[in-house]
Amino acid sequence: MQDGSNDAALRKAKVNVVRLAAAQALAGGNSTVIIATAGIAGSMLSPDPAYATVPVSIFIVGSAVATLPQGWVAREWGRRTAFIIGTAVGCATGLVGSLAMYLGSFWLLCAATFLGGIYQAVAASYRFAATDGAPAAFRPKAISWVMVGGIFAAILGPQLVQWTMNIWQPYLFMASYLAQAGTALVAMAILAGVDLPKPTAASIAAGRPLMDIAAQPSFIAAALCGVVAYGLMNLVMTSAPLAMKMCGLSLSDSNLGIQWHVLAMFGPSFFTGSLVSKFGARRIVAIGLALIAVAALIGMAGLTVWHFWIGLIFLGVGWNFGFVGASAMVVETHRPEERNKVQAFNDFLVFGTMAIGSFSSGQLLTSYGWAMVNEVVFAPIVLAWIALYAASRLAVRPAGPRAA
Repeated sequence: MQDGSNDAALRKAKVNVVRLAAAQALAGGNSTVIIATAGIAGSMLSPDPAYATVPVSIFIVGSAVATLPQGWVAREWGRRTAFIIGTAVGCATGLVGSLAMYLGSFWLLCAATFLGGIYQAVAASYRFAATDGAPAAFRPKAISWVMVGGIFAAILGPQLVQWTMNIWQPYLFMASYLAQAGTALVAMAILAGVDLPKPTAASIAAGRPLMDIAAQPSFIAAALCGVVAYGLMNLVMTSAPLAMKMCGLSLSDSNLGIQWHVLAMFGPSFFTGSLVSKFGARRIVAIGLALIAVAALIGMAGLTVWHFWIGLIFLGVGWNFGFVGASAMVVETHRPEERNKVQAFNDFLVFGTMAIGSFSSGQLLTSYGWAMVNEVVFAPIVLAWIALYAASRLAVRPAGPRAA
């Protein structure tokens, strides 16, 4: 009877993974459009060149601001409700972004990217939603497979920009943002069919205090590694399109570089979950951080298009290993009834730290150059390695059953 129950749970989890992966692909198109366009659009519309990357930074701020509220909505009314709200905000992102390009408004562009960040924060929880109710052995694969959707985002986002950016001249990117709104609408329809556990009064009231959970060495290491992997990836990726422009490379070179980067971010997801199951999350995270360091070394080695592209590929693979592994570590730190608040808090730490780093990226690049952007990568990586080692020595299994 137990085997039959596990088989049914596994079948339902796999169906959810397919839907969540498709929604991830479409939501990834949203973030890729913003990343590929907002820095360049910001340089065109901003009152000061140092503000060029502010719209991308505002995107991260929106993500940070939305993480805890979306976790609360998921806890009170269920994840599906949070997902539908998120995709509605995603539609608004494209509409406001299109209006910003039509009016030539820098601050309206920032408003659009803020809304895009909210959508991104909700989409970030898809990976955790895939583990809800799934058998323990399937959870690392569920996280990884949902992120496979990012492969299609890597194709969809840059091509969406390439096909639409010049449709309504002289309003560069106006049609790109409208197309992004359409993809969010499709994602809404897909997410309406996701079958996830509904919150109960008992589950809402139960669970340990958040700070008790966050004080665990295993959670500290998981959150820190997620922060470092995502934060450094964002710092380098945000600066790369503008750095390429400053080096005289074309917009097509920049779009293609971001496309290869996003492919590298999500392509390994076909097997990252299996690697986590076989070798352990901490080892995979450590390898991912090492690959990010290699990306920085490549970035410091030269300013040709190949240096940018190859560095962005290493950066993407390093992020995948680091972030998937760190996410799998987070799932092991909490009980089923604690999942929404713990996962939302983890993402708040990730996106909050990214927001701080993003605001400094434009100033760092314009004041000190591309080499300095890469040089700042190394100290956080060493800190994360130390945290991983300490957690492996001090980790204590969380009380109660594993997260569902």
